[in-house]
Amino acid sequence: MASQSSAAKAKKAGPTAVAGAGARALDRIIHERLRLGIVSALSVNETLTFRELKKILDTTDGNLSVHARKLEEAGYIGCEKKFEGRLPRTEYKLTAIGRTALESYLTHMEALIRAMRHG
Repeated sequence: MASQSSAAKAKKAGPTAVAGAGARALDRIIHERLRLGIVSALSVNETLTFRELKKILDTTDGNLSVHARKLEEAGYIGCEKKFEGRLPRTEYKLTAIGRTALESYLTHMEALIRAMRHG
């Protein structure tokens, strides 16, 4: 006899259980607030510099660096470092993998919201 998935079991238990099972299945890379902000900003801009992202997200250099690195390691964003004159310039771009991950994340969140509203 085949075992039921946790989502199927949760669905039988009601909307709260569906939301709980759905939340556990969320992409933990994107789900963190600042990382979601980074990929969201990059989804509507071809590229953004470190300075632009820092201003948009109202965060510190260290915080942005840590979260951008996590997204880069996951393959969700690309990073290009160069110099303009003597000043360093770091540009970020959303990758195809990152765009797909963001779209999946948003679809998942929409499904959770519908499940909670329509129980």
